[in-house]
Order: sequence, then structure tokens, then C-alpha cells
Amino acid sequence: MKQQRHPWFPRRLALTALAAVLAAGALGACVPLMVGGAAVGTLVAIDRRTSGAQLEDEGIEMRAANRLRGLMGERAHVNVTSYNRRVLLSGEVPDEAHKQTAEQAVTQVENVMGVVNELAIGPASTLTQRSADVLTTSRVRATLVDARDLFAGAFRVVTERGTVYLMGRVTQREADRATQLARSVGSVQKVVRMFEIISEDELARIQTYTRPQPPASQPPTR
Repeated sequence: MKQQRHPWFPRRLALTALAAVLAAGALGACVPLMVGGAAVGTLVAIDRRTSGAQLEDEGIEMRAANRLRGLMGERAHVNVTSYNRRVLLSGEVPDEAHKQTAEQAVTQVENVMGVVNELAIGPASTLTQRSADVLTTSRVRATLVDARDLFAGAFRVVTERGTVYLMGRVTQREADRATQLARSVGSVQKVVRMFEIISEDELARIQTYTRPQPPASQPPTR
């Protein structure tokens, strides 16, 4: 007699496995400056950004990271996350001067539309803290995946020192629901919303555009 698995099992397994890999990487090396977050959302759904916007965000993250690395070296631990050309800076810097320098440098990166500077002043987080943040991110993402009333791929999740940053092109209903779910995760200390709010009509247009089209009918064979 075969053992029945819960319908959520494959998704949970994928998320848990990826979280373990990320945690192992965080424990195995000390990286002073990191680019973006792990894109688990691509495992379960389509990103609402255009493909061009996604490529541009990747380019922004790389250019910003290179610029900050040249300016600060190993004196700071900075994470750069770009979503629709709006950049989140998170991590730790030694003083206010470094915090302002980082913001000014990223503001000057090509195609950046805005910078949200969430850098903390203080010593760099430990590897244990960073691995805990990775696990928190995976738990929040898994919670979003399990929610039947949300499109998990519309959200990007970044965690820094227990604070979860939520990004995405979502409706007000989706923003409120995702915030509620993120706050329900035990290891989350605070939720910061960085959403681009769209209307329900715009959401319907996006869903129509991204919905897979049925294959064209084949003429009958004789």
C-alpha cells in the first residue's frame, strides 16, 4: 500500500532543500558584500516584472555591488537588492559616513530610480545571524507559496537581522495578505513593505498577458 503525500510536499521539499543549500553557503564563507536575495519565487510562479526589467535589475545589482566593493572593500557588509529599478540597501556599515556614501554611490548607478537605505550602523552580522536570516526568508516564502489566495512569484523576500523586506508589484489586498502571513512566521521580528501597488484591473491585464495560451488545434489527418 503506497503512502500518500501531502499535496504541498513537493513545494515544501524544494524550498527546504534550497534553504539548506543557502544556509550551508552562508556558514561556509564570509562575504563582505552580497548581491540580491535567493530567487525561490521562480520555482513556483512567473515574476510580474517584464523580462527586460528583471535583466535590468540584475545589472543594477551587479554594478552597484562592484561600485560599493571598490569604495568600501571589507569594511562593510552590504546587500543590494533591486526591484523594478528601486534599490534596497541592507546590512551593516561602521558609521554614518559609510551609510551616506553607499546611498550616494548607488543613486548614481545607471537606471536606478530610487534607493531605500536600510543600512544599520554597527559591526557586521555574524555567519550564524546570516544563516538564521536565510532560514527566515525560506519560511516566509514557503508560507506565501502555501497561501491559496496569493501569487507567490509576485513577491521578493529579503531578511536582514530578523527584519523581513517584502517587494513586488501587487494589489493592496495582496500586500496586506502577504504582510499578515510574513508576520505570522515565528522568527520574523519586523516586516517592512516596499511594494509597488497596482490596481485589480492592472492585475487582470497582467494575468491575461502571462497566462499560457492553449496550443493551436491541429487539422484532422486523413
